[in-house]
Parts: sequence; C-alpha cells; structure tokens
Amino acid sequence: MTEPGPSTVLRRAVAADAPAITELVVAAYRHYEPLIGRTPLPMLAHYEDAVRQHEVWVLVADGELVGVLELEPRADHLWIENVAVLPAWQGRGLGRRLMLHAEDEARAHGLGEIGLLTNERYAANIAMYTRYGYREVDRTPHQGTDLVWFRKTLAHPRTA
Repeated sequence: MTEPGPSTVLRRAVAADAPAITELVVAAYRHYEPLIGRTPLPMLAHYEDAVRQHEVWVLVADGELVGVLELEPRADHLWIENVAVLPAWQGRGLGRRLMLHAEDEARAHGLGEIGLLTNERYAANIAMYTRYGYREVDRTPHQGTDLVWFRKTLAHPRTA
C-alpha cells in the first residue's frame, strides 16, 4: 500500500463539490448493484443536502476529487454515513486515511465512539472494518439482505 503524494488534500466539502461527490459515489458503489440486487443506499443520497446538513470531507489528488467522507455527530458517537474512494484510486491507503480522519473528528467532538453500517454482502468492507478495530453490534434485515452495524471505541488520543 502506498501513501498518497504531497498533492493530496483533505478538506471540507463545499456546495460546488456535490456533483463530483455524486459521480464519485456512483463510481465507487455501482459494482455492488448486481451483488445486492438493488441500488446501494449511498447512490440514492442527495449530496447537495449532505454537504449542507452533515460534515462532508473530500480528498482531492492531482486536482481530482478521489475520496469522500460523510460524518454526522450524534449524542454518543460519530456516525460515518459514507466513505468512498474512486475505484482507480483504491488500494493506495486513501480509505484508511479517511477512516483515521473520522477518528480525529470524533475526538474533536468529544466523542469516544464511531458507528457505521454496511451490507452483509460487502465481505471485503466487513473484513476491512474489522481490521480497523470495528466490532459488529447488530444485523437488521433490509430489502432481502442484512445491514451490518459496527461500532469502534476510540483510544484518546490517537495512537496510530
């Protein structure tokens, strides 16, 4: 796994980023449609609203939006609504960088836990979240598959 180059910038999204975020999410999730037999939930989101209502971060490399992280602070944890990296940029540590940023943001909000969900058929994502220290806390049926809910308790401060 190689680290992104010095031209990689992580910044808060602005309204003008919404179309590029939408394109990125479609590209990142489209291969899941045949796996689950429907459109993945992140592909149905309205990113104009997300940028207004949540903390959305974008990762820009060489002038191209290549990653997105959508966060929602809740009373007892930080919720990761979405994390996605363009397929051509996957395998370079960018997803890990976004996940570590989520941990930093949780701490900045004074929150000691992070939550997220994925689909039971996204085996690689489940394995990745488990490697990152997330634990499965629930499964709920959703349109013929199960949603898998994860939580991670954070150490203060980040030790990685």
